[in-house]
Amino acid sequence: MGRPSDYTPEIAAVICERLVEGQSLRSICKADDMPAIRAVFQWLTKHEAFAQQYAHARELQADTFADEITDIADDGSRDYIATEAGRVVDHDHIARARLRVDARKWIAAKLKPKKYGDKLELGGNSNAPIKLVLTGSDIQG
Repeated sequence: MGRPSDYTPEIAAVICERLVEGQSLRSICKADDMPAIRAVFQWLTKHEAFAQQYAHARELQADTFADEITDIADDGSRDYIATEAGRVVDHDHIARARLRVDARKWIAAKLKPKKYGDKLELGGNSNAPIKLVLTGSDIQG
């Protein structure tokens, strides 16, 4: 039968559901019953409803990643390994968990910056307050 290449709302819904579950678009499109990633990108430009559905799915995906961060951080079940000398810290597993958390934090911040992005505050202090300087072209008179 081959990969689907024609847009259907049903396939679009499956793609968005899988995104919300935390799957990458690349992994979704590797499945034989899914379109090639190139087709999905074309659909995004041709179908406004799908583009909106996709954008919403990506925002929800950020929340999934936030939940996964908690799960990864709370799971210490593989932090130690048994050796002849007894239990020892598995630094490789801990480093991999840190990488998994950091990747999800970065993606969540990009997908939903108002909720998960870094906060930026601008402000002066009493010794060096922020000053607004208007030039002649800024003043209308």
